[in-house]
Amino acid sequence: MDEIKRTDINELGEFGLIGHLTKDLAIINESTILGVGDDAAIIRNGEHLMLLTTDMLVEGIHFDLMYTPLKHLGYKSVIVNLSDIYAMNGRPEQITVSIALSNRFSVEAIEELYSGIKKACEVYGVDLVGGDTTSSNKGLIISITAIGKVEKDKVVRRSGAKKGDLICVSGDLGASYIGMQLMEREKQLFLSKSIPEFKADFEDQKYIVGRHLLPEARKDIIGFFNQQGIIPTSMIDISDGLSSELFHICKNSGVGAYIEEGNVPIHLETQQMAIKFNMDPITAALSGGEDYELLFTLDPGDVEKIRFQNDIAIIGEIVSKEDGVRLHTTGGNVHPIVAQGWKHFG
Repeated sequence: MDEIKRTDINELGEFGLIGHLTKDLAIINESTILGVGDDAAIIRNGEHLMLLTTDMLVEGIHFDLMYTPLKHLGYKSVIVNLSDIYAMNGRPEQITVSIALSNRFSVEAIEELYSGIKKACEVYGVDLVGGDTTSSNKGLIISITAIGKVEKDKVVRRSGAKKGDLICVSGDLGASYIGMQLMEREKQLFLSKSIPEFKADFEDQKYIVGRHLLPEARKDIIGFFNQQGIIPTSMIDISDGLSSELFHICKNSGVGAYIEEGNVPIHLETQQMAIKFNMDPITAALSGGEDYELLFTLDPGDVEKIRFQNDIAIIGEIVSKEDGVRLHTTGGNVHPIVAQGWKHFG
């Protein structure tokens, strides 16, 4: 008998697995403009394009209830999906929510989760229009689908970057990852000491803790683009780390890139705590993930429109594919960037 081949999922990783499973999928319906391979699918819908995206959050993989309040988790689970719609230059309008939960959760606990979901809907002006609830053998699983729309001439994909474009990012990077490291440290201290009077010490690091537990999607940046008449040439949200997202843009656009280390925006609190953890702050920014900022490329002709926007930084430039993806360090060295973002398997 021939031996059955077994390939470990870790050999492919999340995106390799998605590519492997969907490589032979054909588009059947004319209304499907873009399927797998971007932040959201694009579907023709009259005068506008409909955007559709979904994300699943699994207890023990994507969140830890030892330090994540259920209300915060509900809010964040919506933000994760809305961010993908904004990354296509769109406007989210509806969500569906499906959850699987074990019998350790009470009605009151799920009410707390939903209070966060409802708050996110209020803040971002989206409607909760359906979903499903079922049981789980262990833990909590949340799956949210977001639906949005965008004008046909304003949709932005990962595949439009071209040589000479400027690479930009909103906000600052690495804070969420360092905030998680701080909470993990306190969790391990709690587990090791096992004393009733133990009290977590987050060292008054409200910014980095907040960036992990209660992130926001960059609705304001999309509003700014619309106000200024800016349409990025490519865009993606930063969920898996700057390096991984930059590689997605470069791969889909057939280009290379260089990043100036000194231009990557990192909050002072992030820098200080990263150093305390014996970590180079740029490593947290490149590989940390869960920042939910927008990484985008701009035609040089639009640079004056963003030059005085304090919450947008120009961090590099798109170059030819042959030049690769590189980091220009503050010390004057050039290093290849390796995509080492969040890994969902292993």
